[in-house]
Amino acid sequence: MMREKEVQPFWKTKKLTEMTPIEWESLCDGCGKCCLVKLEDADTEEIVDTDVVCKLLDLGTCQCSLYETRHQYVPDCIKVTADNIETLSFMPPTCAYRLLHEGGTLPWWHPLVTGNPNSVHDAGVSALDKVVSETDVEDADLEDHVVEWPQDPSPPEPWVRFSDS
Repeated sequence: MMREKEVQPFWKTKKLTEMTPIEWESLCDGCGKCCLVKLEDADTEEIVDTDVVCKLLDLGTCQCSLYETRHQYVPDCIKVTADNIETLSFMPPTCAYRLLHEGGTLPWWHPLVTGNPNSVHDAGVSALDKVVSETDVEDADLEDHVVEWPQDPSPPEPWVRFSDS
């Protein structure tokens, strides 16, 4: 009896440079952690995260409110590409672009794996309910907002199947 060949998802069969624009964009899990304001120590060049996010991040969805035109409002917003991901060491360890670039795979909670766009939030991996907008924080107070949670690794896989709710 002949078995049908199992079709693998695109992120397992393609290099980042081979993905279509739609595939590339779908890799973003919508966690919002790349939108965190980061601080760099002038002496050590260490980069740390704060719980303060870009003014364009919708705090209720962790999506950019003006994604297509964001560079008009935030000129230094970095566009993640297959060509620059290697240089973006500040990206969170849970970032799909970073994980795939480093030879890993998508975590169990990623929306492409679960089919649920909210699974990143349900798993507690996103910035949802953990951040404040930069419009509410003075630059002088940013050091008071340094946090470590964005660098936490992915939560362990649940012992029960992830809910599609």
